[in-house]
Amino acid sequence: MVLLIICCAVLPGLIVPPPAWAVVQMRLLDVGYQDCPPELADGAVTSGVMMKANCFLIVGKVENKSGKTVVDADVFGRIYDANGNPVMQNRTRVGSIEVVPPGLSEFELRISVPAEQPTPLQLEQFKASGFTTKVR
Repeated sequence: MVLLIICCAVLPGLIVPPPAWAVVQMRLLDVGYQDCPPELADGAVTSGVMMKANCFLIVGKVENKSGKTVVDADVFGRIYDANGNPVMQNRTRVGSIEVVPPGLSEFELRISVPAEQPTPLQLEQFKASGFTTKVR
């Protein structure tokens, strides 16, 4: 019994917890969109049947105040067509930024929008978050 009490008291101090990876929240500024250049506009990916789609680049600036490089930052936001209908049903993750250095930098993400959805697009609630190391 005494051995059990000693093990319960000593072992927790010997177990090393995994490193804590805090999520880095980043602000997105001057978010807008533009048509894709012709070399990016070809080859829209759809599931199953071929559907006409328009290619756009979401562009803007990302502010990383962490002082560390962030990798694979997820970008979230809401995109609506000219009629207020969602462009990406039930999705707020619109893409990722591979590397975000400390400070202010530019970003761009490619999206495909069904051709029947009218423009101009409305971009709302855009933000990004990521980690300073790859998460597996």
